[in-house]
Amino acid sequence: MATIKDIAQQAGVSPATVSRVLNYDSELSVSSETKEKIFKAAEALNYTKHKKKSQPETSSMRLIQWFDTEEELADLYYLAIRIGIENKTEELGIRLLKEPYEGLTDTAVDGTIALGKFDDHQIRQLKKSQANLLMVDFDALAQGVNSLVVDFQQAVDLVIDDFIAKGHQRIGLLSGVEFTKDHHQEIEDPRRRIFEERLRRLKLHHPQYHLSAPFTVEGGYEAMKEYLQQNKELPSALFASSDALAIGAMRALQEKNIKIPEEIAIIGFNDVSVAKYVFPTLSTIKVHTEWLGELAVTTLLDIITNAAPVPRKVTIATELITRQSS
Repeated sequence: MATIKDIAQQAGVSPATVSRVLNYDSELSVSSETKEKIFKAAEALNYTKHKKKSQPETSSMRLIQWFDTEEELADLYYLAIRIGIENKTEELGIRLLKEPYEGLTDTAVDGTIALGKFDDHQIRQLKKSQANLLMVDFDALAQGVNSLVVDFQQAVDLVIDDFIAKGHQRIGLLSGVEFTKDHHQEIEDPRRRIFEERLRRLKLHHPQYHLSAPFTVEGGYEAMKEYLQQNKELPSALFASSDALAIGAMRALQEKNIKIPEEIAIIGFNDVSVAKYVFPTLSTIKVHTEWLGELAVTTLLDIITNAAPVPRKVTIATELITRQSS
């Protein structure tokens, strides 16, 4: 694990600044550029080093990014996947053209990775305009588009099984809320549906313990703060749909001197680099985000090279990383 000093050295800032940024210190005033340097350094130092191959560029890919820089810094999940995509294309000598959906050009490429959430209209437009299209972190198979996604069913089962094994009966959820950009179409958090269905089967479904908020530290903080103002009883265990949500909820709980994990155990989702630096360190479902980005590149290469009669859906597993918060 990279140290605070390692990250500070790579980002060109002080260790104190790194520590405060990684702990989402709300009183720290630094620029988005500085935050981006720190988060990118933290993510990069947790990744396998790639050797750039010496062959000339033989193919090209477009990366359509759903999140802008500010949104990437609020929840590092897409930043981590993007780093994996960039590393793999560099390693393989692939020219990568990065464009936002709103600023797509007609530059010819061999294939396109669309990273993030897109509404039905956007998917139809992408199908028309982009040959060899792969959606990453969004299941568009029903719309006839190749998709690379995370196995949320397996992830939720890991969390619930762990909570039950530790004797928890009052199990809560902090799910995420997000919308597509153009048409503000609400995007379902699949973890919520899967979580509730599993708890109903176990006769442990308690809707009063279910919260929701935007996928940010601030969103998790405000949701938990409001919950604490309105409720006396806490769930004994809480699953958050992202590490950012979990970290925000932890901050609100700590402000009320509620002990983690003694009074409430918490498990996040993604295992972004920050999860190792908060206190207590965050238990989380690890999505191998760098590898997910790499897999997007190699999957798209296969789509480009080997024409298939039907679109494909690739699903990757996750693992539970147990740390101090649970």
